[in-house]
Formats: sequence, structure tokens, C-alpha cells
Amino acid sequence: MVFEPGMLAKSKAGRDKGCIYVIIDVNAEYIYLADGASRTVRRTKRKNQKHLQVIKKGYCPSAADDEAIRNVINRYSRLDTNENSKVPNVQED
Repeated sequence: MVFEPGMLAKSKAGRDKGCIYVIIDVNAEYIYLADGASRTVRRTKRKNQKHLQVIKKGYCPSAADDEAIRNVINRYSRLDTNENSKVPNVQED
């Protein structure tokens, strides 16, 4: 899997399992992540590559701005919850 700055990634393991982040920097062994709130661009989270899953639907063009990161993650979260909560139209009598 190729990791690039600006891509969205979901944590698969650890205390933050299930959290959505934006990839800020890619190292040989680790990936540095931010969510724009608790993990800002200045205080990134270091995570092993095998503990991340890339999300193909999302991309953050401005990975250096915390507000842009928060907006992209919120937009993806709303999109994801809308797709998962689709209930077929049932007509009641």
C-alpha cells in the first residue's frame, strides 16, 4: 500500500482504533498523522504503517492547515454515516 501526504487513513490498532486521520508525512517505518483537533499539524501522531488503513474516498489537498484537516474529516464522517444508515423505504399502512 502506498501512503502519501494528504490521504485519509483509519487507525486499525491501538488506543485510537477507528479514528480518522490525515497523513502529514511518510517515513520509511512510520507515518505521521493529524486530525486537526487533538493531534494538530505541529503535534502529529506517529503510527506504524501496518496499523493503518488508507481511505480511498477522501483526500486533503491542504495537509498543513488544521482547519482544512478538520473539515475533510468531518465531511468524510458525515458521508460515511449517511451511507451506512440507508434504510430501505418501507411503506406503513
